[in-house]
Amino acid sequence: MIILGVDPGTLFTGYAVISGVNEKLKLLCCDIIKNPAKNSFPIRLKHIYDGLVEVIENYKPDEFAIETAFYGKNVQSTLKLGHARGVSILAAVNKQIPTTEYSPREVKKSVSGKGAASKVQVRYMVCSALGIKESKLPKQTDISDAIAVALCHHNRLLMYLGNKNTLPTKKIKLKSKSSRWAEYINQNPGRVLVNR
Repeated sequence: MIILGVDPGTLFTGYAVISGVNEKLKLLCCDIIKNPAKNSFPIRLKHIYDGLVEVIENYKPDEFAIETAFYGKNVQSTLKLGHARGVSILAAVNKQIPTTEYSPREVKKSVSGKGAASKVQVRYMVCSALGIKESKLPKQTDISDAIAVALCHHNRLLMYLGNKNTLPTKKIKLKSKSSRWAEYINQNPGRVLVNR
């Protein structure tokens, strides 16, 4: 199972690709898509989209997970973040990758046990979960947050499947190239997580 986790932002979009099924979790890649502040907003969005499409084409993830928008006091920032999330999700959907969203609190709780964990705690826990030294992980919090999103999704899949040790080793492929969501759900009932 290969999972692409994304921490969206208009200037810095963090991404991480992890793998792990019956073996130890492994970090395949992690980085940020950096946008110069001088670039126009539409150009920044295109750069995020193109960057994630390249990652998807290189690593062929089975699942895509992204952090939901944090609603702060600045409405303009929230709207811009929504655009960054939108093009990120579009990159995955255009490649027919199942997509799941998690709130920042869900992500923190999944990797650290506390929904209000600090960025330092999240960084420490993702390094611990992947068995890597903190000094080997780039310093940008967007990257450790993206890893945490991918780990959160991995943990959720394990819980959803009811087995805390393994996931199916066989890749599940879409039965058709249909872009209609309802048809996808009917053809792949075990692949869709429904929040109730």
